[in-house]
Amino acid sequence: MEVYVDDMLITSKKARNHVEDLEETFAVLRKYKLKLNLGKCAFGVSGGRFLGFMVTQQGIEANPTKIKAILDMGPPTNINEVQRLTGRMAALSQFISKSTEKGLPFFKTLRMVTNFEWTKECQQAFEELKAYLARLPLLVKPIPGGTIYLYLSSTSQDISSVLVREENGDQTPIYYVSKVFNGAECRYPPIEKMALTLVTTARKLHPYFLS
Repeated sequence: MEVYVDDMLITSKKARNHVEDLEETFAVLRKYKLKLNLGKCAFGVSGGRFLGFMVTQQGIEANPTKIKAILDMGPPTNINEVQRLTGRMAALSQFISKSTEKGLPFFKTLRMVTNFEWTKECQQAFEELKAYLARLPLLVKPIPGGTIYLYLSSTSQDISSVLVREENGDQTPIYYVSKVFNGAECRYPPIEKMALTLVTTARKLHPYFLS
């Protein structure tokens, strides 16, 4: 069972055990006098929306509505529209490999407060982003006792990493992390940038390392 503020997801390894798992959960809820909103409950489903994501038996998919919000956008014509674009990218960042690298042209444009310009570089990055979003990867959960790998990367302007699960020789992403360097971080030597990549990733993926 996973609980986040006022959302709850109950999963069962086998369908025949699901009713028993629900009964145990309801017993705990009754004990503490907690109530559920029946209109927002769904039982016996193989997948559904949870915390803005589509949770299925195979893994976690990005919310199609959030993807469509970017795919339907035209080229930004002002700073506010660029901010809207980067905000929508941030909402999908865990699904996007090297998301900050893909968005660097947009971040550069945000600095042009008084002299906005949508460059060819921005347009190319915009088109490539849309093409990538059309085939976003499915994120999987770690297998208890299974092997996971963490890949780190840093450039002169940003850092990125990906946590992957390996099964039968195939590696599948669990979570993508990325961050743009701020101020003094840009002047860090390569070894310190890589250390920052590790620290940033460890903080972001702390729950995975605990489990």
